[in-house]
Amino acid sequence: MSFLAPLFLLGALAVAAPIVFHLIRRTSRERTLFSSLMFLSPTPPRLTRRSRLEHVFLLCLRCLVLCLLALGFARPFLRHTLPSEPSAEQRRKIVVLLDTSASMRRGDLWSSARTQAESILRQTVPGDQVAVFAFDRQVNRLVTFDQWNAMAAGDRVALTVQRLAEISPGWFGTHLDTGLIAAGEALEESPATASPPLKQITVISDFQEGSQIEGLQAYDWPHGVEVRLEPVKARLSNNAGLQLVTERQEVEAPPTNSGPRVRVTNVRDSQRERFQVGWARLGEKKPSGPTLDVYVPPGQSRVVQSPAPVSGADVLLLAGDDDDFDNAAYVVPPEAATVKIAFIGNDSDQDASQLLYYLNRAFQQTRRQIAQVVAQRADAALPALAPENTPLVLVADLLGPESVKSLRAWLADGKTVLFVMKSAGAASTVARLAGVGTLTATDAPPSGYAMLGQIDFKDPVFAPFADPRFSDFTKIHFWKYRRLDLDQLPGARALARFDSGDPALIEVAVGKGTLLVLTSGWQPGDSQLALSSKFVPLLYSILDQAGGLKEQVAQYTVGDAVPLPDRILSANRPVLIRKPDGSQVSLSTGDKFLETDQPGIYAITSAQPAVRFAVNLDPNESRTALMATEELGRLGVPVNEQAKPATKYVEARRRYVQAVEAESQQKFWRWLLVAALVVIMVESGVAGWLTRPTATRTGVET
Repeated sequence: MSFLAPLFLLGALAVAAPIVFHLIRRTSRERTLFSSLMFLSPTPPRLTRRSRLEHVFLLCLRCLVLCLLALGFARPFLRHTLPSEPSAEQRRKIVVLLDTSASMRRGDLWSSARTQAESILRQTVPGDQVAVFAFDRQVNRLVTFDQWNAMAAGDRVALTVQRLAEISPGWFGTHLDTGLIAAGEALEESPATASPPLKQITVISDFQEGSQIEGLQAYDWPHGVEVRLEPVKARLSNNAGLQLVTERQEVEAPPTNSGPRVRVTNVRDSQRERFQVGWARLGEKKPSGPTLDVYVPPGQSRVVQSPAPVSGADVLLLAGDDDDFDNAAYVVPPEAATVKIAFIGNDSDQDASQLLYYLNRAFQQTRRQIAQVVAQRADAALPALAPENTPLVLVADLLGPESVKSLRAWLADGKTVLFVMKSAGAASTVARLAGVGTLTATDAPPSGYAMLGQIDFKDPVFAPFADPRFSDFTKIHFWKYRRLDLDQLPGARALARFDSGDPALIEVAVGKGTLLVLTSGWQPGDSQLALSSKFVPLLYSILDQAGGLKEQVAQYTVGDAVPLPDRILSANRPVLIRKPDGSQVSLSTGDKFLETDQPGIYAITSAQPAVRFAVNLDPNESRTALMATEELGRLGVPVNEQAKPATKYVEARRRYVQAVEAESQQKFWRWLLVAALVVIMVESGVAGWLTRPTATRTGVET
């Protein structure tokens, strides 16, 4: 017998009150008439110290009422003894979810995880159904429910343990949400039965705070699923990670006496604060050159400039922590992409009064990109244009029929042509490029100068200038321009207009491509555009919309798809790629390499010279401190409280909840109150009978 509110039992001490009342003698209030006492000698009353209990039965009834009330308010209940093992009727359907991400390579985590998984398998009974999944970035179904049921009952555990021995942690990130959703869907696929089994998901992981759990927000968990967390802990927790900093694209190379910027991250439960960063060659375990000392307090990170590269060294190593799985950052400078811009016109690149002079100086070579302006005279035959190598064509003079035909075919393929009208006579070439019958234009010299008065900042060409800090074009003066009537160009749209309302930049859709018409030039004779700060960004924005600015990835992480360079794809032959472990992969189809399953330096050996690229570990894997498992509960995961790390408060709370549930089912207090009411009624009757006059009780009338 247990009590939910045992302090109310102190109320039973009130039984002392009836006893005290029964021990108090009361003088009789009855008076009897008697004759005169004048002839009697006075005798003093005899006093005694002894008090005797009277009406013991009535006393017992009153004490019993108080005891019943105290017991009722204490809310007694009987505790249920939970079975230690499920019975044959309590069938279970269990998914064992085993973490095989890169962070499980630390110390003895993997051996501890396998030991826990084997222990769970050996505790199963013949009526249980078990599936074993391994997860990192994806889910590997080692044993499904169908495969478990197909095995002989006596061989299930041994065969499953054998499959566990065949796997080991990889280098992918920890996507806990992917694993939990796959396990929940596997349990949800079970057919409905009259006695559904208990559904459990047991997750064995280090539960590092870098785990991805965002995908659980929108997942609707099946009814009756219980998730148990079985964390494994590393013996040592002094871990720090090293990553390249790639938040911004650096245009200029770092100083010659230093290398790329790196971030050193120290976990919050680390006992170390000082680390060293240095260069090493492939295969080396320690830096082979000068090192840089870095001070990083626990739970913080520092971005530093790495030391100057050592000849032949491709790896930055971190020293000073206990785990080396995330201590290497592989560095391969990306190959600069070459972008060609075709210029068709009769301008000279040495004449400061012509378009080509400023165009050559607007596109500069950077670490990431080499922009080349290829000039072609307008009166010469146009060479064949390769859209992937020449995303943008600028036309500045009249074209012949054959050249127009070539450009229209190129426009139909989905590319971009920018036509700069240096005279009103260029309207005929614009008409043929746009595919309209006739188009007339007139020179419109303004009185003084014209300005851009209306700009569509929602269009991708002008979107980079939408911020109020960069949207002021009124300082650019246009001395002259050509006036075009948009009604003569079906489907044309003015992206920018002068303050007079005449279009300044026109967009015309031609097939899948885009024809842009600039009604004024950027040379000093037409405007101040080439001399303004808006000129270079505007050209790069047009080039970006034409598909000429491809995103330059400084590094890849494990699991990323790596696009192959155009010069390799154009060779039309199998692509051979050597992985960091020395294995060779041959690709006959596809334009991306997908087998980046380990960090290191990959080499495309089929290219001459070989093209190398670096693949590094996911930075989140370095965040090895234990995550707050309460986050899973807030995301809707039905986590079993018993599986969480036991604390005194959690254990007491669990026992209290169980006690409340048991007491609410039994409700003994109701019967105790009923018994107390019955005793009160009996006590009232007995007390009333005892307080009657003696003659009435004996049946003699006075």
